[in-house]
Amino acid sequence: MAKPEELDYGDSFNFPTIDKCASIGREKDTVVADVDGTLLRGRSSFPYFALVAFEVGGVLRLLLLLLLSPLAGFLYYYVSESAGIRVLIFATFAGMKVPSIESVARAVLPKFYSGDLHPETWRVFSSCGRRCVLTANPRIMVEAFLKDFLGADMVIGTEICVYKGRSTGFVKSPGVLVGKNKAGALMKMLGDDEEMPDIGLGDRKTDSLFLNLCKESYMVPPNPKVDPVSQDKLPKPIVFHDGRLVQKPTPFMALLTILWIPVGFLLACLRMAAGALLPMPLVYYAFWALGVRVYIKGTPPPPAQKSSGQTGVLFICSHRTLLDPIFLSTALGRPIPAVTYSLSRLSELISPIKTVRLTRDRATDASMIEKLLEKGDLVICPEGTTCREPFLLRFSALFAELTDEVVPVAMSNRMSMFHGTTARGWKGMDPFYFFMNPSPAYEVTFLNKLPYELTCSAGKSSHDVANYIQRLIATSLSYECTSFTRKDKYRALAGNDGTVVEKPAKLAANKIMGC
Repeated sequence: MAKPEELDYGDSFNFPTIDKCASIGREKDTVVADVDGTLLRGRSSFPYFALVAFEVGGVLRLLLLLLLSPLAGFLYYYVSESAGIRVLIFATFAGMKVPSIESVARAVLPKFYSGDLHPETWRVFSSCGRRCVLTANPRIMVEAFLKDFLGADMVIGTEICVYKGRSTGFVKSPGVLVGKNKAGALMKMLGDDEEMPDIGLGDRKTDSLFLNLCKESYMVPPNPKVDPVSQDKLPKPIVFHDGRLVQKPTPFMALLTILWIPVGFLLACLRMAAGALLPMPLVYYAFWALGVRVYIKGTPPPPAQKSSGQTGVLFICSHRTLLDPIFLSTALGRPIPAVTYSLSRLSELISPIKTVRLTRDRATDASMIEKLLEKGDLVICPEGTTCREPFLLRFSALFAELTDEVVPVAMSNRMSMFHGTTARGWKGMDPFYFFMNPSPAYEVTFLNKLPYELTCSAGKSSHDVANYIQRLIATSLSYECTSFTRKDKYRALAGNDGTVVEKPAKLAANKIMGC
C-alpha cells in the first residue's frame, strides 16, 4: 500500500455518484465516510463552530468567529483547506474548557446535525455492518453525535491541543485531516493486516486520496435542494436537546442574532415588566401590543366559589417553559398560584404569580398542595421538567390522589430565535431568552374537566389517572407519550440527575434543578 506522501490527486476525482451505490446485502461491509457535504447535506462547518462559540463563549466569542470567517473562507478556497479550518478552530476553541466543549457536543450539536443528514449517504452508511468516519472537523465536536445517534464504530477527526484542561486553539500533529493527512489517518487505522474498506464516501477533490484506498468509492454531489432524512428514520430519536439558539447559525443568521440581542434584551425587559406590573386581566392585551401572541382554545372553568366551600381546580399542564403557569394565568385573566420543583431566585422575584416550591417529600408536598387548593385554583406541571420536542415525559401521579377537580391544559409555544429553557445554563435567564424572540407565541388549550368516573374517588389508581391525562394532552397536541423522567433528561444533557445539594445552612432539603 502506498504511503500518504506518495499519493496524488491525478484524475481520481471521477468517481461514480452516491446514487449508483447499492445498499442491499452490505451487512458485513465496512464503510468510511466524510462528514460535511457527505453525511451532512451542508458543505460548510461554520454553523457548528458557531454553535460551540455561542453556547460556551457567548455572543462575544460568536462575534469573533464571525469577524474571522472571511479570512477563514479566503484561506480555505484560495490557499489551503487546512489553513481555513485552523482559523475556525482557533477562533472557536482557544481558551475553552474541554468539558464545556464536550457538553455542547453531547447536548446541543446532535439536534442540528440530525436535521441535515443526507438521505443517500445515510442509505448506504446505515446498511453497512461496520461504520467509520473520517473528518476534518475536531473529533471532540462530532464524535458524540456520530456514535450515539448514527451508530458509528470509529470516528477519526482533527485532534485539538489541550493545556491544563483548556483548548489552546491549535491542532495536534499531523494537523487538520484533509487530503494526505486524511488518507494517512485511514492507513494508520487499517494497519498492515486489515483489509481495505469496502466503501468510501466523500464529496470533494481532496477526499479522492482516501477514497483510492477503498474497494468501492463514491462521491456525493452538492445538492442543497435534497430533503434531509426525517427524524422518524433515525436509529435514535432526539427527545432531549439543549442550547439557546433555535435556528442553525449560518453567517447571516449569526450576524442577525448578534445585532438583535441588545434590542431583544430591552424588549424582553419591557415585556416582563408589563407582565409583572399590570393587573392580570390587562396582561393579555399588553402582550399582544408588545408582539407576544397568546392563543386560547377551549372553555376555561370559572373561579372556585369559596363561600360555598368549593375547593379550587387543579390545572394539569404540559411543560414547555417555566412560563407555562404565567401564560395560563394570562389566558384566564387571573393569577393562578403554581407549585414547582425548582425556580431560580430571579424568576421568583419577577414572577407575577405566587410560586411554591415542592420539597420532593411526598407527604409534605401533598399536605401543601391540599392547603393551596382549599384557598383556590392551582397549577402544576407533573412532568417535573420541560421538553422541547413533541414528546410528553412521564406524569407524576401525586396530583391525582389529592383532588378530583382536575382540568388538563395542553400548552405549546413557538420561538424563532432563542429557546426559553436550559439544562446546562443559568435558569434565571430562561424568561429573558423567551421574551427576546421577535414574536414569541403561546397556545393554551383547555380540555374538558376530568369526569368523576375516571378519578381516584371512583376507584381508579393514581397512576391510571396520570397516564390517562398524559395521553389526553398528547392527543390534543399530536405529541408522543414517553416514560422518560427529568432524571433521564439531565443525564442526557448535563451528565447528572439534576439534583443539586445545597448547603444545610441555607436550605434544609436538596433542591432540584430544573423546571
